[in-house]
Formats: sequence, C-alpha cells, structure tokens
Amino acid sequence: MIYLKTAEEIELLRLSNLLVSKTLATLAPLVQPGVTTAKLDRVAEEFIRSHGATPAFKGYNGFPCAVCTSVNDQIVHGIPSEKVVLKEGDIVSIDIGTFLNGFVGDSAYTFCVGEVAPEVRRLLEVTKASLFVGIGQAVEGKRVGDIGYAVQNHCEAAGYSIVRELVGHGVGRVMHESPEVPNYGRRGSGALLKTGMTICIEPMVCMGARDLIFEQDGWTTRTRDGKYAAHFEHAVAINRGKADILSDFSLIEAALGENIIE
Repeated sequence: MIYLKTAEEIELLRLSNLLVSKTLATLAPLVQPGVTTAKLDRVAEEFIRSHGATPAFKGYNGFPCAVCTSVNDQIVHGIPSEKVVLKEGDIVSIDIGTFLNGFVGDSAYTFCVGEVAPEVRRLLEVTKASLFVGIGQAVEGKRVGDIGYAVQNHCEAAGYSIVRELVGHGVGRVMHESPEVPNYGRRGSGALLKTGMTICIEPMVCMGARDLIFEQDGWTTRTRDGKYAAHFEHAVAINRGKADILSDFSLIEAALGENIIE
C-alpha cells in the first residue's frame, strides 16, 4: 500500500533527511587516504545520536552498522570495517539512514578519495546527473516507469549499465515503503505518482556489466567483473510540476569544496 503524506508529515521527513545530509557533510572531509570505513561509521553514529536521532540502518534486518560504505566495485550495502582502509584513487559510496521524530531519512553520495582517474570521475558525474534526470520525472501524473526510463536512458547512452536487482523505494515512517522505484523501465508503466507520495530515487550504475555478486556477509554487493560502481540517492516528495527534494547535496558539496562532482 502506498501512503500519501500530509504537508506536516513531509516537513518531518525533511528534517530527518536533512540530518542525513548534514551527517554526510560531516564525513566528507574525513574521506581521505588512510581512513578506515569503521571510523566513518563511528563518526556518523555519534553525529546522528547527538542530534536526537537514531541510525535507521543499525540493526535493520541484522545490519551491524550505522552506515553503508561501498568501495570501488562494491555497489551498495558495504559493511564498515577496520580492515578497509581508503586509499588514493578509491571511490566510496556512503549511504545513511536516520530515524527522527517518527520519520526516516535516507540519502547516499559517492565520494572520491584523493585524485581519481578521469574515467572514474566521469562515472560519478553521469550517475549523479542521472539522479536529477530521474527526479525531473517525479511529478504528479507521471508513473514510476518514467523515472526508471529516464535514469536508464541517461546512463546507458553514456556507456554504463544499470543494476536491476536493487531499486529505490517509498519512504516514510518505515525505511522501505511501496512503491519500488527501479532505475530502469518503460515510460508510462508502473505506479501512478500522486502529490503526497515520498520516494527515494537511487541510481546504482556500473562502469562495466550490470551483473553483481552478493557477498557471504549477506549484505555487500559488488560487480561481477570487478569494475567500479557509483551510487547517489535523494529522498523526494511528489508534487505538481516539480519534485520537492527533501535531502540536500549542497551541504555535502560545500564541505567538499574543490572536489565537487558536478
């Protein structure tokens, strides 16, 4: 069942999602060679709890950490570890969820670790741009398939592939609500978008083939061919004419300074 939110509920969702964005901005300067993903997790959890919220991911179906950190060929759901030390040229997707005032925040951003190869930077640029192309379709009267088609078309035209097994989702009082929001699809198909719907759009894009492997930890996914993957996510509220983006990348980009991915 799809739950339509009131204006008041959407504002509570915004607060939770802005806390995610602030947490990502806090982590941004720490994404440097020599830093462990476990440290990123500790800093994120402390920041979230210091703002009166709880990490929505921690304990979710047994997930052990506050954030997901997916490095290089890992697509999503990477588990932070003291053994994973970031190095120059890596990329890392950091996906964070918060629970504040009864509502969930959920957003992700893929960061460069130092200087990355031009072809890797292009992957991030195209993936991030595809998110906003998808958001452009997230308006009343369109359908979920319009979002997926827009993301897929943008990425495949650039020579990349779209993960099929993992999708975006509705968001509200729980982290995963209906409808599912694939990053591929046919125009005019899927659930009808209505004002008051709140969804997470999250392109997961591979530099090579879209085939993936689920690791033995039960969470981490990686590309089968070992090529890099990128992941960006915004929470949005459906409106007439233009989607209302509830999370905020500008906070992250201000923290990144010269390393902004346009």
